[in-house]
Amino acid sequence: MELFDLKGRTGIITGASSGIGLGTANVLAEAGAKIYALSRTGGLKDPSEYCHENIIHVKADVCDREQMEEKVKEIGEKDGIDFLINNAGVTVKCRAENFKMEDFDRIQAVNVRAVFQLSCLCYPYLKKSPHMGRIINISSMSAHLGFSEVVPYCTSKGAVLAMTRGLAIEWANDNITVNSIAPGWFPSEMNKQVMDAERKQKILSRMPVHKFGDTRDIGAMALFLVSDGAKYITGQDYAVDGGALAFGY
Repeated sequence: MELFDLKGRTGIITGASSGIGLGTANVLAEAGAKIYALSRTGGLKDPSEYCHENIIHVKADVCDREQMEEKVKEIGEKDGIDFLINNAGVTVKCRAENFKMEDFDRIQAVNVRAVFQLSCLCYPYLKKSPHMGRIINISSMSAHLGFSEVVPYCTSKGAVLAMTRGLAIEWANDNITVNSIAPGWFPSEMNKQVMDAERKQKILSRMPVHKFGDTRDIGAMALFLVSDGAKYITGQDYAVDGGALAFGY
C-alpha cells in the first residue's frame, strides 16, 4: 500500500544485529527503506539469520559520542536520515540491594544517555526529511510496571518514556515526530538473561494470549510509525505485548 511504502527513505536502527532490532530492520527494508544497522558486532550475531539486502551493517558503539558523530555525518551527508530507531539496550539481573553502581551507570549510559545523544545528533538531518523525520524509541513494559531484579533497567525505560514525550513536544514544530514502542516478551538475548524456567511460566500465565511475540510484530508497528500514515502522531507509547499491560487481576 502506498501509505506504507518506504522507497527512497533512509533510517538508522541501533542494536540491529539480532532480535527485535534485526526483525524491525527486515520489515522496514522489505518496505523499501535503506537501513543502517548500528551494533557493536557490525554484523549478524547469528550468520544463519535472514537479513534483507537493503540493510547495511555498521560497527559502532552507541556510547562513543565521537564515533556516533562520525557515523551520523557519513550517513546523513550521503543519504539523508528520515528516521531513527533507538533500540540498543542492556540489562543486568540482580536484586537492588546488591546491585553494583558501575552496572547501574552502564545501563543508564546505553539505555538513556545514548538514546538522547543519538537523537540530538540526528536532529539536523531528520528536520530536513522531505517525508517528516521520525524517531522511535524502544521503551518497555518496565516503563509501566515494576519487575524484580531489574530495577535499574525499569528506571532507564521510565526515563526513555519521559524523554520520548519531552522531545515530541520540543520538536513538534521541527518536522519531527517522536514516539515509542513498548515490547512485551519476545525472543531476545536480553530476555534470556533474566528468564529462567520458573519466570517463563509466570510470564506466559500473565499474558492473555499465552505466547511470546514475533520480532516482526515490533517491525510492523515501527513501519506504521515511520510511514505516511502516522504523520499526525507524536509523543505516544505503543504496547505490542499480547495484552499484558491490559491484563487485570
